[in-house]
Amino acid sequence: MNTFRLKRGAAADMEAAMPVDSWQNRLQKALGAPLPKKGGDDTRPRVHLIGIGGAGLSAIARVLLERGIHVSGSDRQESEHTRRLAAAGAKLFGRQGAAAELAELPDRERPDVVLISSAIDETNPERQTAQRLGIPVVRRELFLPPLLAGRDVIAVSGTHGKSTTTAMIVQTLQANGCDAGYIIGADLPGFGNAHAGTAAEFVIEADEYDRMFHGLTPMVAVVTNVEWDHPDCYPTPSSFVDAFRQFVAQVRAEGCVVSCGDDPGAEALRTGRTTENGPVWLTYGLRKGCDVQAAGETAGAGGGYAAAVQSEGELIGRLQLQAPGIHNLRNALAALTVARRCGVPAAQVLASLHQYSGIGRRFELKGTRRGVTVVDDYAHHPTEIQATLAAARNRFGERRIWAVFQPHTFSRTRALLHKIAASFDNADAVLVTDIYAARESGDRAMAAAEIAAASPHPSIRHSGDIEDTSTLLHGEVIAGDVVLTLGAGTSHRIGETLLERLGTDG
Repeated sequence: MNTFRLKRGAAADMEAAMPVDSWQNRLQKALGAPLPKKGGDDTRPRVHLIGIGGAGLSAIARVLLERGIHVSGSDRQESEHTRRLAAAGAKLFGRQGAAAELAELPDRERPDVVLISSAIDETNPERQTAQRLGIPVVRRELFLPPLLAGRDVIAVSGTHGKSTTTAMIVQTLQANGCDAGYIIGADLPGFGNAHAGTAAEFVIEADEYDRMFHGLTPMVAVVTNVEWDHPDCYPTPSSFVDAFRQFVAQVRAEGCVVSCGDDPGAEALRTGRTTENGPVWLTYGLRKGCDVQAAGETAGAGGGYAAAVQSEGELIGRLQLQAPGIHNLRNALAALTVARRCGVPAAQVLASLHQYSGIGRRFELKGTRRGVTVVDDYAHHPTEIQATLAAARNRFGERRIWAVFQPHTFSRTRALLHKIAASFDNADAVLVTDIYAARESGDRAMAAAEIAAASPHPSIRHSGDIEDTSTLLHGEVIAGDVVLTLGAGTSHRIGETLLERLGTDG
């Protein structure tokens, strides 16, 4: 709908000059063409995704499928993502022998390009097979330009809050008649994690890991915060900041940057600009002087905040959230700023944000059994842990809160050890499980034990693996307790297992 179109130049500006027969050019043309008739079109491009079950690649696969692109892929394990993609028409290779399956495809069914996740290294047999066959192998940074060519990209970046802010923008635009495309790093109830969309707008969670966001040329860039993370990718804080500096430099001249005025890292990015030319820069936050400011904030019984909202000093309405935590108030201000920039009236944005109840693995209530409440959150960085525990304390008051933390990667744990160890103040009891190594290797138990040893918390223990931790909790929790699982790996299984065991107790 034209109502929602951002001020922009020619859509073709986003499109790089490409050889006529390149995979990029073929994909870009197919994405812009009408959908093929039922039964498929064998001449349309074929994309194979290694690691298709991950948050990032599963979302891209969904968008491709909705646009009639032939999609195949593989993953180490079956998941809800892979099951949904298979049901939508993706061809999934077996967990064993995927490389052989790829090699045995007839020429007409071979992929035009292979997209790999950040976890796929040069030793991966499937990747090696694709290279031997002469099939281009790329990461997201190189795949995104043809995928998003011609769209008004709204890219949400930041160390924390990307998924939630992206989801808030998506839900608000969709609720107000704009069928925006989107890619979110989590499932939004009723929407899923991706959609091709029919509007010009495309909202994407702009992941800094592996410099994925450098593949974007946004019309709008959101910067929720800038705080060093991913030391395996960015060895120093300055290298991390430099990556964000490059990202905002890629924003279209007629677009805008929306950043949190409360965050020192985001503010340093804004004030460190070398030129006043280029995109408009807007700030949001709780401090005076922000272009969009929340004032007089108060927390409700459920932990969600309410506040009066001003834009350039003028009261535009009152924001009342269900999602708990002061950090979500800031996320909502970012979404409000972007949605208004897209033409949605303030009153309608505020009403939509009030309806927002959360996304998967972000303060997600898993259930209550025998008086024990289990909540799961993706928090794995010290700042996220502190914010989530503060929201839990605000919501659950004097109830005993167990923080069950699964450290994520050895490199992050080493780099942020003492900050992680000091982040559990709002918990009554803390369990640290064996580390979730992801793409790294090391002594899982030793790394976790180091956090417990370094922490000043009076009731913190290393609890072993997932099974050991679930067993320990089952033996110690009592009615009234709140168990908050924290981590970006498999920590959610601890709470799920605990609820199952409590449900079968006699």
